[in-house]
Amino acid sequence: MNPFLVAGGAILFVALLIVISYNRFVRQRNLVEESWRQVDVELRRRYDLIPNLVETVKAYAAHERATLEAVIAARNVAQAQNSSRTEQGQDETALTRSLRGLLAVAEAYPDLKADQHFRQLQSQLAETEDRIAAGRRFYNANVRGYNTRIDAFPSSVIAGVFGFEKADYFEVEESAARGPVDVSMDGPAA
Repeated sequence: MNPFLVAGGAILFVALLIVISYNRFVRQRNLVEESWRQVDVELRRRYDLIPNLVETVKAYAAHERATLEAVIAARNVAQAQNSSRTEQGQDETALTRSLRGLLAVAEAYPDLKADQHFRQLQSQLAETEDRIAAGRRFYNANVRGYNTRIDAFPSSVIAGVFGFEKADYFEVEESAARGPVDVSMDGPAA
């Protein structure tokens, strides 16, 4: 057998493996970005619900101005474009905490708790929080697969040569992520 044919076949085989690996990286990177867009849609939905929730609470609890302003300020910060998913996670943690404060204020106003519009907004917010959590899990699973591939040999060589960089996880601080936003209309359980 001709040694040039063997060497040419080996080079062709290696080139094919590089192309396949590169294309897989591209697919995984695109999947990470697509899954982030799904999370972003739900975050925007939550941002759109918050002003309606604040206005409804404001009608019943006008003297709770500091709480209402804290929620709006946290929403505005979270809604701003962040440079990383890590910063976005920190901003979302602050927003979740301020929403919990707002809903705690609502517990002190029986008329507000009975308001149908408020109950509907709370229900939509709880549904949105669930969707955000599911989207975050899906996004983080895709990031884990992509980042693992960047770290594993021999794909790490391809990632380094072509400049594929690790993606950031979207994490919410543990104390804010321990449970969903409480939207119970019955008050604390006895």
